[in-house]
Amino acid sequence: QVQLVESGGGLVQAGGSLRLSCAASGRTFSSYTMGWFRQAPGKEREFVATISNSGGGTGYTDSMKGRFTISRDNAKNTVYLQMNSLKPEDTAVYYCAAARGMGLKARPHDYDYWGQGTQVTVSS
Repeated sequence: QVQLVESGGGLVQAGGSLRLSCAASGRTFSSYTMGWFRQAPGKEREFVATISNSGGGTGYTDSMKGRFTISRDNAKNTVYLQMNSLKPEDTAVYYCAAARGMGLKARPHDYDYWGQGTQVTVSS
């Protein structure tokens, strides 16, 4: 069992930056592929980024490449999402998720554990 707790969301102006953190419980964090997803009101949950268990591999949705960076610190059981050049359309609840097994994963149903989400609001 893995428990995930996101933090770092908030209100920011367009063009600004935020760094989200996701702290995981348990001693097997380094065995999980991690991902970030987001969900805006009235929309489906959307893939943002994924990182392999070692941190050596990452993947992103095309629209976020170059603006968002996923990273992890296995010693701290934490995964991060650095978001730069934020746009109003990035407004959503952001969720982190953990998946058993290796390899990058971009589909919500590939993930086994989810955090409660953190709100990101970007004003124009």
